[in-house]
Amino acid sequence: MVNRTDIIWLGLSAAVAGSISGGLLLGIGLGLAVNGAHVGWLLILPAAPLSGGIGWLLARRLAKQLPA
Repeated sequence: MVNRTDIIWLGLSAAVAGSISGGLLLGIGLGLAVNGAHVGWLLILPAAPLSGGIGWLLARRLAKQLPA
C-alpha cells in the first residue's frame, strides 16, 4: 500500500531529478544559442518534456505498488 510519505518522496525526487536534467539542458542550450550555435535549440526544446517525463516515470513506478 502506498502511504503519504511515499507520495511526498515521489514529489521530492521528481522535482529534484526533473529540475537537474531540465536545467542542465536549458542552461547548456541557451549558452550555445546565445553564442550563435543553432544546435543549442536541440537541447532547449526537449528540456521541459524531459523534466516532466522523469516525474511521470517515477509516478508510474509508484502506481504499480497500488493494489489492483
